[in-house]
Amino acid sequence: MKTTISVIKADIGSLAGHHVVHPDTMAAANKVLAEAKKNGIIIDYYITNVGDDMELIMTHNRGELDTKVHETAWDAFKEATKVAKDLGLYAAGQDLLSDTFSGNLKGMGPGIAEMEIEERPAEPIAIFMADKTEPGAFNYPQYKMFADPFNTAGLVIDPIMHEGYKFEILDVYTGESVTLNAPEEIYDILALIGTPSQYVIRRVYRKADNIIASVTSIERLNLLAGKYVGKDDPVMIVRVQHGFPALGEVLEAFSFPYLVPGWMRGSHYGPLMPVSQRDARATRFDGPPRLIGLGFNIKNGRLVGPSDLFDDPAFDETRRLAEQIADYMRRHGPFMPHRLEPTEMEYTTLPLIQQKLKARFKKEAGVVEAKKSIYEKQVEGGD
Repeated sequence: MKTTISVIKADIGSLAGHHVVHPDTMAAANKVLAEAKKNGIIIDYYITNVGDDMELIMTHNRGELDTKVHETAWDAFKEATKVAKDLGLYAAGQDLLSDTFSGNLKGMGPGIAEMEIEERPAEPIAIFMADKTEPGAFNYPQYKMFADPFNTAGLVIDPIMHEGYKFEILDVYTGESVTLNAPEEIYDILALIGTPSQYVIRRVYRKADNIIASVTSIERLNLLAGKYVGKDDPVMIVRVQHGFPALGEVLEAFSFPYLVPGWMRGSHYGPLMPVSQRDARATRFDGPPRLIGLGFNIKNGRLVGPSDLFDDPAFDETRRLAEQIADYMRRHGPFMPHRLEPTEMEYTTLPLIQQKLKARFKKEAGVVEAKKSIYEKQVEGGD
């Protein structure tokens, strides 16, 4: 029987601003998941958080997008939201875009990463969860893990990995996806995933046998809600070892604190800082964007672990560099490139300010109105 790993996250309210999940809300969610485990809906579960996002890690035999599993997650978030409202926590129920459950959680706000697998005799996985950023933030490390031999030596010396991987890439604006092969199409892959706000690596498969290697949540809240209701804060599941990148190769992809969009009000670029669970709190300028990683083994659907993967002095220099990058970016204040580009700011609160000033703009003689950009035409389905 196959095992399904479901990682479902939501911001249902937090303590002292967009800062950290309150333990009472996690306790409320725990009651729901414990009951679901007792009733045989799920096999095992683990609840954690990064910043103001609660993550539900569940295992079961029901496959992806199962109604009962998703309803369990929905009920857990709803119960946690009730507690958040009772405590007067900030932004209670923020990521829940509907009042009623409708079969599964797609399009309802929570982020979802699910992977159905046939367990190996030893089935190690790594689960990564980020706060104050968006799904495309995992483009860079997935490329490093599965396509860059300078990061992943197994691509050169492991016979199974040597054949490469397939990248399923989603255009979050059109809902269309394309599958490209590495290493032969790496330039095409980079041409897309280098624009992480539009193109997101949804899944990666091993080419040798088409077995899934990783999956990432792709829900973008601003596109679902049509306005800024918080950043998307993605989750990712990665299989490791024995024909997949070793755990150390997977973690090495996060040794450089690369820039990601998000941070304060979802409107700024900042370094993604890998931290331990105890440091998974949004502080400086509501950040910097935080990443935690938990390592598990799965045996007959049971979660063994976790190990706090970034609770290690080996990542101290990465964190120090992230702090230096944060200092540099913060010095720009409201100026680009710290603040996001105009297309990304359309779903923030900035348009309210622009609308207020619109009537005061006057047409200048001799100034030619700019044509729509190629990007805008693509989004509208033009040439």
